[in-house]
Amino acid sequence: MRKLVSILTLFIFSIFIPHSGLSAAAAPAAESPVNLPAEVVIADFENGELTNRLGGESGSWNLDPMDENNSYTDADVVELPRKALAPNKALKLTYSVESDLPSQNGFWTKLKDFDGTYYDHLYMDIKGDSAKGFPNIFKIEIKKPKPIHPVEGEAPPPAPVSAVDIEKIKGSYRVPVSAKWRTVKIPLNKMTGLMDYADPAAWANPAIGRRNLDELVIVFQDRMVSKKTGVIYLDNIRFVHTGNPGPTPVDFPPRKIEKTETKIEGIEFTRFLLKRLGGFANQTVVKKKFPKDDRAFLHEIAQDTWKFFDQIVDQEHGLPLDTIQIGETAAVDDKTWVGDYTNVTNIGVYFMCLVSAYDLGFLSKEETIRRIRLTMTTLEKVQYHESGFPYNYYDTTTAERTSYFVSLVDSGWLVAGLYVAKNAFPEELTEQAGRLIGRGNFNFFYDPVERQMFHGFYEHLGVPSDYHYGVFYTEPRAASYLAIARGEVPEEHWFMGMIRTFPEEYGWQQMRPINRSPKTTLGYTYSGGYYEWKGLRYLPSWGGSAFEALMPGLILKEKELAPQGLGLNNKRQVLGQIRYAREMKQPVWGMSPCAIPEGGYSEYGAAPFGAKGYKAGVVTPHASVLGIEYYPKAVVRNLRKLIKNYDVYGDYGFYDSVNVKTGAASRRYLALDQAMLFVALNNYLNDGAIRKRFHAEPAMQKAEKLLSAENFFEDTSMPDPQTGTAIS
Repeated sequence: MRKLVSILTLFIFSIFIPHSGLSAAAAPAAESPVNLPAEVVIADFENGELTNRLGGESGSWNLDPMDENNSYTDADVVELPRKALAPNKALKLTYSVESDLPSQNGFWTKLKDFDGTYYDHLYMDIKGDSAKGFPNIFKIEIKKPKPIHPVEGEAPPPAPVSAVDIEKIKGSYRVPVSAKWRTVKIPLNKMTGLMDYADPAAWANPAIGRRNLDELVIVFQDRMVSKKTGVIYLDNIRFVHTGNPGPTPVDFPPRKIEKTETKIEGIEFTRFLLKRLGGFANQTVVKKKFPKDDRAFLHEIAQDTWKFFDQIVDQEHGLPLDTIQIGETAAVDDKTWVGDYTNVTNIGVYFMCLVSAYDLGFLSKEETIRRIRLTMTTLEKVQYHESGFPYNYYDTTTAERTSYFVSLVDSGWLVAGLYVAKNAFPEELTEQAGRLIGRGNFNFFYDPVERQMFHGFYEHLGVPSDYHYGVFYTEPRAASYLAIARGEVPEEHWFMGMIRTFPEEYGWQQMRPINRSPKTTLGYTYSGGYYEWKGLRYLPSWGGSAFEALMPGLILKEKELAPQGLGLNNKRQVLGQIRYAREMKQPVWGMSPCAIPEGGYSEYGAAPFGAKGYKAGVVTPHASVLGIEYYPKAVVRNLRKLIKNYDVYGDYGFYDSVNVKTGAASRRYLALDQAMLFVALNNYLNDGAIRKRFHAEPAMQKAEKLLSAENFFEDTSMPDPQTGTAIS
């Protein structure tokens, strides 16, 4: 899910930022609605009831209803003598999280599909009870149904059967409490989880993310509150239009450098960008005879794929471009598009690609080191956040940062790439790589309350992302491993923070967990469990996509060190992709988020293998190649079929995707997807070469017990689709 949001951001970023201008045009101000009040009171409790002024029901909630004697919130409307504030009724919340079990509870009130577009702040009056005690902080959340964006030409997703099947998104804010009445004023733009990043209209007016508000929730969490029992009072909860909303999650930093002396656009600007690269494609579709020998076939694909990283790199700064689109009638025509921006994941995997090019014989040692040093030198010069981590996006032409956001998972891939480069050429690169590796501490992203990692941090808003990386079997586990190995995040995060399976009552999930019971590994007790589909047992990813399941295996020795854990699960995920494609009557397999032939970007996966589950219908070659070390013969057959049946191969190897329903192929190349494919081929052809470089780092070796200790399943024997034998 993270990479989908990240790349969607990049695509929309390219739409709203003019190629040759200094900055994006200011978003148009929303027109003031007619006859809307400047303030809407949700609840003032003067009627003596919990039902709010919108007619919404209210009440208490408890994460573990079986623990109601120790974990609870009691909600009452009471009268309080107040001189400064009148009238005098308020909501009294008496809470306890004093339990031997994980405890979380609070209060909720329904917002009845409230449209908060016009309002920019949430106000409420708050006071702690000095006699009974109170927390110095609690969390408030606003929830709404997750917007659905149907893809053109695809059937809309089925309507939810019941309320528990509706996926919610939420914005949150941590609210301070004192012993005296005070009015807390929360800028709604800081509730970043309400922003609908997949809607281009929301980038012009982020406030539309505040439509259809469903619920306001007060949260007391045992690891957050300073006092395990206590009382707080709330009153006059209201949405307010101040006319001063503050910065938004989608604001861009001002641009200071002109790309060209005079403004140019269209094909002229494209040709300007092409001159900064190491070359460009000559053909739109390549038809050639490939070797019959499988290893030679894969080596030739690797050589073609390498041309992307050999050429689609800004030669001044050594930064790989995120995206290019090849023309329709010729490689360069009025449909050609060159995305001269990058994010730090692209830079991290570019280091791995340079090392892979050396491993595969495409670059000399001297040239490999020269290119790595050029990119590292640029990294030493660009602007960083005060945490020591880079911003997530940079312009490859000017090397300016183009984002306020600092990303955990992207920073993780950058540091991983630096380790790989350093350990490939330690005599030459240790000093320079070490300076970059040591700049940030991953504890910056860690939330000790949830024991999870924040998605990132918004510098201009001064808040972390509303969301955490919670699902264990997803791409961010690589960053988590790295952070724990460096001693910057506690080991408990791996087991007690990240979720193997969701509880049975989470109705929106694709499957119901089996054996979701407590298990203990390395002294940590947590909930296990797995899914089962057509006799195949596995831990789910989020969407059932190949990249979130398998990308960490590019650097982590999951295959080697976790034969009963992540390595086995990886193999079953590849098998699941193969079987699910057959089930969907797709002639080829391999599904992940990707650029789509119709334009834009969307998510795809083998739905049963994700907790949420993405749709099918579009195949991306990198998703197949990520499985090469588990089912090489099946992958080679699939790649040969893709080349034979579709116009999906160009000068830089496989294009990003093909729609198996229409036969149309994308003409885009994405640095991330090309890198996953290329590094996976190098690992297969050179015995895990990139993983060996990563694990050569002493700290990474010390953390290997995280991989080897856990057994996901009781029975590790499953049929193999190629041989019919057990895969354990």
